[in-house]
Amino acid sequence: MSKSDLIEKIAEKSNITKSAATEIVNTILASLNEALKNSEDVSLVGFGTFSVQKREERMGRDPKTGSPITIAARNVVKFKPASGLKSLINQSPDSNSSKELS
Repeated sequence: MSKSDLIEKIAEKSNITKSAATEIVNTILASLNEALKNSEDVSLVGFGTFSVQKREERMGRDPKTGSPITIAARNVVKFKPASGLKSLINQSPDSNSSKELS
């Protein structure tokens, strides 16, 4: 599902205009980005938790030459799904249509 698909679905299910749904989605994403930028965890109950983790400097290989290179330390975003989401995606296909996350 793309961002535009999500906006369309929100507009349809909430009975609001696409421009209002776009503003809502953009506000949510900006808030998530700001929290993660500040190294805050973002927990969405029933969905999962986004967190920022530091990845240490490590050795790797240049794919072209095979020579060793140093990969710089950096921050990465991790996602840990909630048990409800895990259960939902592991259900049989026929039962998926009747259940949603809340």
